[in-house]
This record gives sequence, C-alpha cells and structure tokens, in this order.
Amino acid sequence: MPRFTLFLNQNCSIEATRKNAGAVFSVQLSDQAASGWSLCKNRRWAYTEVALDSPHTPLMLRNVLFVLVLLTVAATSTFASTARAAKAHTRATRSSVTRPSVTHGKSATHQTAHTGRAYASHPAARTSSHASELETRQPRVHARLRRASLRRMVIPPSPLKGSLESLTRQNEQTTADGLERILDEEDLANRISDKLLVPVPETLGLEVSEALTENHRYCRPWTAEFLKDLARDHSASFGHPLFVSSAVRTVEYQKQLMRRNGNAAAAEGDIVSPHLTGATIDIAKKGMSRAELKWMRDELLPMQQKGIIDVEEEFRQACFHITVYKAYLPPPTDPEATGTSAETILGQPSR
Repeated sequence: MPRFTLFLNQNCSIEATRKNAGAVFSVQLSDQAASGWSLCKNRRWAYTEVALDSPHTPLMLRNVLFVLVLLTVAATSTFASTARAAKAHTRATRSSVTRPSVTHGKSATHQTAHTGRAYASHPAARTSSHASELETRQPRVHARLRRASLRRMVIPPSPLKGSLESLTRQNEQTTADGLERILDEEDLANRISDKLLVPVPETLGLEVSEALTENHRYCRPWTAEFLKDLARDHSASFGHPLFVSSAVRTVEYQKQLMRRNGNAAAAEGDIVSPHLTGATIDIAKKGMSRAELKWMRDELLPMQQKGIIDVEEEFRQACFHITVYKAYLPPPTDPEATGTSAETILGQPSR
C-alpha cells in the first residue's frame, strides 16, 4: 500500500510525497508554516506575519487538510482492493488450468472447456470450448445407450447349458457302458497300450491344444469317430478347424485341477468328471463366430436328444463339454459277413 506525506510549504500550500508500500498516512507542516499560528491563552487563534499573507484562515486550512487525507485514504483503499481482486482472479485461473485430469467424475477436457466458457471473450474461443465439451459428452452418451440396449436385449438360454442332472446322467451312462475311472498315469499308459484309448484325430478340420501332454491326447474309439464326423462337417461349412482343449484325464490329474480351477468337477465320489473315463472331450468356443456357435448347437442338440451324446455348454471356461456314448457307433448288422465284431470296431472290451 503506498504512503503519502502531506506538508505545508512557506506559502501554506499543500504538497504530497509518495513513500514505499505501507499503511501509514501522515500530515506534516513545515517548520516555517507551523510557526504561522499559535494557540493563545484564551484558546483563540492568533495570526502571525506569515499567516496574514495567506488568504485562508488556519481553521479553513485544517478542514482542507482533513478532506484531502480522507480522499487519499479512500483512493489507496480502492487501489488495494483492486490489486487483491486481480491477484485472486489470477490464482483461480491458474488453479483451474493446473487442476488434476479427473475431479468428481469430470474429465480434464470438460474442465478446460468450462474455464474457456467462463473467461474467453473471443467468439472463436467460445466455439472451440463448446466443441471440446461436445466431444467429451459423446462417449458418455454412447456408453449409456449401449448399457440401455444391453438391458433391453434378451439373450435366450442355451439349450445345452450344463446342470447337475446332466452330469449325473453322464456318470450313469458311462457306467452302463462299462467304463472305469482311470486312476493315474500308469493306469492311463496301460489302457493306451491295450488300445482301449486311441489318439484324438488330428486332421485339417481338427486341432489339439499344445498344452495337453502326449498321454492326455487320447479318448475312446467312439469319441474319436464322433470328432472326425463333427470336424468334417464343420470344416465344410466354415473352412477352418475345431480346437480340442481337453480329452482324457486321470483321477490324480483331476485332483490337481480342482485346486486351481473352481469350476472343475469332483475327482472322487458318486458324481465325478466323465473325463476320467476317456469318453469326454472339450471343444473350445474361443474364436467362434455367432454363426458357428449356432451351428454347433444345432448339430449337437439332436444327437443329445437321441441319447448318443450329452453336451454341456460352459461359459466360464468357454467350451462345449461333450461326452460320447458307445451307442454313437451302431453294431454291424452281420458280423460274420464282414468278418468283424462290435468289439473290434470299438477297440477292445472296456475295463
């Protein structure tokens, strides 16, 4: 705040001197002017030679000085208030520009546009701010529309969705087919050696996951025939192969799988994973189009209704879990004429 010093010169006129910043105002009479009057014993003003030369009386001069001091104080206060308002405005502008990118759910683009609308005076600046705001609003509007459309969309349940009833039926049917649970890797190797299990067929229309070890790329003979037929028809319709993600498992392996996969079926008990019999395979859904998914459902559902397979369409693991029964391969009508038997077609008697 500026400092002004007021004093009287020899002619009793007023002069002002501005000092450095401060808040003190003073009125000073020069020595010569101060001697121009004195207070008499009867408390009345007496004039000296210097005062008689002035056209103003000391009382009038005092009133003038008082008014000038008041005007100086008012002007200085107004100047200080204006300076404080300007500083506050500058701080507010800087904070609005440097505030974080996201505050209370608003993006930095939206905040910058808001600041531009408040302080920009040029029409081009206001137009740019409005355009930025529209660009920020559009993604949020589109997101709300997508959510609303998804709420209105009714996705019909899959006719092949798994259930406890389906898993129970698979256990009962594999038991009726005379299939036993494969206990460990040694038991698995013996059944492969006895040709009770055959390799999963790898053709132009069927691929097997590289994550499966060599001994776990096997299945029952009728399951292999089912895969050949399904892969051939799928390849003819879509021109690329199906992908087998799982085949035979052992009880030992299933216990390990249960520790890391909460969706895995039990390894022991009355109701267990049918993978333990070698009759079940998983076909991955990853990469399938909607048309392929519909084609798979249309192909598998009639076979399930005939009782030759059971299908569980899994969504957490994204695969078709398919258990194939012996009935998928009908026995020959005249074994003596063909020189073969049902046991030869199916491999060897299951155990």
